[in-house]
Amino acid sequence: MKIGILGSGDVGRALGSGFASHGHDVMIGTRTTSKPELVKWQKAAGKRASLGTFANAAAHGEVLLLCTRGDVTEAAIELAGPKNFDGKVVIDVTNPLDFSKGMPPSLFVGTTDSLGERIQRKLPKAKVVKCFNIVSNETMIDPKMKDGTPDMLIAGNDAGAKKAVAGILKEFGWGDPIDVGGIDGARWLEAWTPLWVRICQAVDSWSVAFRVLRS
Repeated sequence: MKIGILGSGDVGRALGSGFASHGHDVMIGTRTTSKPELVKWQKAAGKRASLGTFANAAAHGEVLLLCTRGDVTEAAIELAGPKNFDGKVVIDVTNPLDFSKGMPPSLFVGTTDSLGERIQRKLPKAKVVKCFNIVSNETMIDPKMKDGTPDMLIAGNDAGAKKAVAGILKEFGWGDPIDVGGIDGARWLEAWTPLWVRICQAVDSWSVAFRVLRS
């Protein structure tokens, strides 16, 4: 597939490397393509990896990923051109984290709305699926942990889009995701993240993930 990733931070680069290593054609969209860490990423990811503007990446991808900081996500979509998202599966990896009072973060939107829902409203012709936002970038690809493979939770309104994301997860070493329903489920996936940060601080590790235990 052709993959477009908006956001060039640790999350965007980790997912970009994962897609490229599985044979996909990946473009990361960013404001500044000449950043040393991006040049290094492109060289390491190989010939299937490229860099461009937000609009370049959004036009390039058959599947798009939003990996921007939560508070700039909607502005990044505007820079990318909302029409470039029409009809596409959009994997929303963002979190509406508020660090204004330091760590651990709170949310700048939550419980009655979510960033995932805002994105879906902004992109009514796109198929938004919340995914990957509940783990660290180090756990997103081949999540082998000493206690086994964790569970990924997803939310979105389009069943076909969620099936496509489930296929990507399987390719990346995950099991079948747990589908928590429509895009309004993003409220609770996003609310999990500040708790996840507290748990990580308590156990002194960022390699922490969610797993459902069944009797």
